[in-house]
Amino acid sequence: MRFSKLILGFGILFTFHFNAQEIAVNKVPKRIYTTKKLVKTPVIDGLITEDAWNIVPWSTDFVQKTPNEGVAPTFQTKFKVMYDAKYLYIAVRAFDDAPNLIQQRLSRRDGFAGDRVNVIIDSYHDKRTAFVFTTTAAGVKGEEIVTQNGDNWDESWNPVWFTDANLDDKGWTAEMKIPLSQLRFGDAKEQIWGFNVNRTLFRANERSLWQRIPNEQAGFISEAGELHGLINLKSQKQLEIQPFTVLQYDSYPAEAGNPYRTGNDFNINGGLDAKIGITNDLTLDLTINPDFGQVEADPGAIALDGFQIFFREQRPFFVENKNIFDFEFANGRDNLFYSRRVGRNPHRSPNLSNGEFADVPQNSTILGAAKFSGKTQNGWSIGVLESVTANEYAEVRETDGSTREEIVEPLTNFFVARAQKDFNERNSFLGGIFTATNRNLAGNFSELHKAAYTGGIDFRHVWRKRDFYVEGNTIISHVLGSEEAIENTQKSMARLFQRPGASHVNLDVTRTSLTGTGGRIEAGKQGGGHWRYGGGFVWRSPELELNDVGFLRQTDEMIQYAQGRYLWFVPKGIYRDITVSLEQSSTYDFGGNLNRFRYELQGNANWKNNWGTEIGVGASSQIHRNAFLRGGPRWRAADDHFMYGFVNSDRSKKFSFTVGYVAIRSEEDVFTRNRYVFRMNYQPFDAFSMSLNNELEQTIDKTQYVSTTNFGTDKRYILGTIKNDSWTTTLRLNYSINPDFSIQFYGQPFISRGRYSDFNYVNNPVASSFKNRVNLYEDSQITSQIDANGNETFLIDENLNSSTDYSFAKPDFSFVQLQTNLVVRWEYIPGSELFFVWARGSVGSQDFNDSLGQSIRTQVFDTPANDTFLIKATYRFVR
Repeated sequence: MRFSKLILGFGILFTFHFNAQEIAVNKVPKRIYTTKKLVKTPVIDGLITEDAWNIVPWSTDFVQKTPNEGVAPTFQTKFKVMYDAKYLYIAVRAFDDAPNLIQQRLSRRDGFAGDRVNVIIDSYHDKRTAFVFTTTAAGVKGEEIVTQNGDNWDESWNPVWFTDANLDDKGWTAEMKIPLSQLRFGDAKEQIWGFNVNRTLFRANERSLWQRIPNEQAGFISEAGELHGLINLKSQKQLEIQPFTVLQYDSYPAEAGNPYRTGNDFNINGGLDAKIGITNDLTLDLTINPDFGQVEADPGAIALDGFQIFFREQRPFFVENKNIFDFEFANGRDNLFYSRRVGRNPHRSPNLSNGEFADVPQNSTILGAAKFSGKTQNGWSIGVLESVTANEYAEVRETDGSTREEIVEPLTNFFVARAQKDFNERNSFLGGIFTATNRNLAGNFSELHKAAYTGGIDFRHVWRKRDFYVEGNTIISHVLGSEEAIENTQKSMARLFQRPGASHVNLDVTRTSLTGTGGRIEAGKQGGGHWRYGGGFVWRSPELELNDVGFLRQTDEMIQYAQGRYLWFVPKGIYRDITVSLEQSSTYDFGGNLNRFRYELQGNANWKNNWGTEIGVGASSQIHRNAFLRGGPRWRAADDHFMYGFVNSDRSKKFSFTVGYVAIRSEEDVFTRNRYVFRMNYQPFDAFSMSLNNELEQTIDKTQYVSTTNFGTDKRYILGTIKNDSWTTTLRLNYSINPDFSIQFYGQPFISRGRYSDFNYVNNPVASSFKNRVNLYEDSQITSQIDANGNETFLIDENLNSSTDYSFAKPDFSFVQLQTNLVVRWEYIPGSELFFVWARGSVGSQDFNDSLGQSIRTQVFDTPANDTFLIKATYRFVR
């Protein structure tokens, strides 16, 4: 605690001391480009040779952003902007004295590889949000929506627009034709938009901007220049309809006697996606029977701590514009809306008797979903999402050949409404969110919530040239259900109200509802001078529940945190920029118990040769875990310390790599972990690239939870020493014939192997020393037996009376997963695509006595896999 007070005192000291000594940000004049309405329409071929471009002037005088902010770039850039009733036209000339060195790297859409220009358009002119259109020297297009004044760049947005690029003896040129229907703007007679152009000189890792933005300046979109001269633009109500058809063939190992697993299946499916511009500001997105067959499989993972695993959303309908619906109320991944809940796997499995088989749906069918979203000229951001998933039934084939249906998932409605309002000259916003989940249980599914509601309010305010900020949010949740459903919620891993010794929570089996709260408040300095600092407080009450349509890992926490950073952002000597940061946090539960004190010192450096280094050290003390014993008493873990280091080479080279090492050590050698990382990217020629990501993690933990059992009137919490080795490698291959035709391969084998020894049981869970926290079983107390199926069980005679007091299964495991995905993508006309997909995967358990390599080889070469062949065709009608 003395060290904690020292850290807090230091934080308060530098907050006030350096606030008075910050270097003032020099005011950078706002640049203005005045466009004109075109007379002739140019051909978008990347050449800029038509007379049509001559009605508007070039603008140039770009300034470096990195590495040498504020000075002239190695090569200048210039651009022109025109418009007509439906389109914005942009021409870019990127000068380069060595055209043969220009990096024309082909990649998939949004690959962002090689030399490129980004046109940044804040058509809302809200100084926080922008649309970004990117063209590379190879003619590859990319698009992003930028929010949070440049802190969040979302590449999931895929508008229909047109671009091309061309190399010549002066460098390279690009042309863009952007439909006004893809932008959002008001109805003023003359539009004024935020505007900037960024150029990346890839081989020098150099960025230059038309509107200079000093590195010490907080914010990015707010500091853009302005585009004037847009007169009498008419509202462009977007209308896009995209039907699709899917042909799918599945091949898999047949199961003897199972009529639902004959070895192959063939299906034809279809659906519809649509975008309808209600106004020029607001868009309605619709999907009917969406298909996600071309989406990559989730990465392999195994949770030894009992908590659920977060997987990122990859389905196109939910990924696009997902930032509008985000409400991250605390540190980490906690969010009131987690779209993976929509269309999830069924909650139930059918009840089967011996000799019965079942056809169980893998996911809930999304009958339909709609999103209404956008941002108005007066600063309102609005998002409404409505989705309905169907009753799902498993068909069961009985022993006499007849069939019956068993419901495994109820009809469910998901609703999310999000709004924010900018005010105070866009320096402040106030927002809110409401979510609702309603299930038609029809007298069934007593284990599920009948309804779940959440609401939240968030705000942010910046001042003094946006250098200082205060932000926060608060939320409330309310779930309703049967006594069984609410009891399950109270006893879930996120809460564990039944745990002994926790006087601030108690299990009430008669409750039919649960209401909880959470939130965050933070303030600090984000720009101006070399110092950045901040601090805040997060809380999650024990009763908080979000997991019907949100994501919540754990409750019963109050976290205080503070951090400070010092930046050297002016290149000098051998470095481009360096950042050193110090972070500290303290975690308590709602009973007032200190559960962790943590600090970390981190340094990041980018060097003149374009290499990078990241190093860090830290420690945690007073570690207590309320959920460690899965409903048992509070557990004290050993204090630990950690260090890590990563080095990456120049990413502008054809071959680049990252190597890293992470080490964690605890007192009394209770816990040790070594993590090794190797990543590489290789692009031997412009059309082909490959990346490989390898991670090996080796863990030894003397206190891995195994089981809970009864010993007379007492509980026995059984632990063991686990040697857990996990290895994953992810291989990606990309071959692009042209910007619209590409072949992509994704492959990921994953293995996690755990072998247990030195079993023990908890004696005093909060003792300061490990040897006092547990009792190790003596050889005379533990024996094992193997049944006819080869399953091993440990028998415990704790009181040595020659009678088995309790037993538990041998917990050793070797989990192996293989996922591969080969996708041929052809965008045969803008916005319309044809996919050919081959997905191959297998999941199984291997002999835990084998090496990691042998287990992978067995899974890949000897274990039958599931194959899916899919053809998907889409056609986008655009008006």
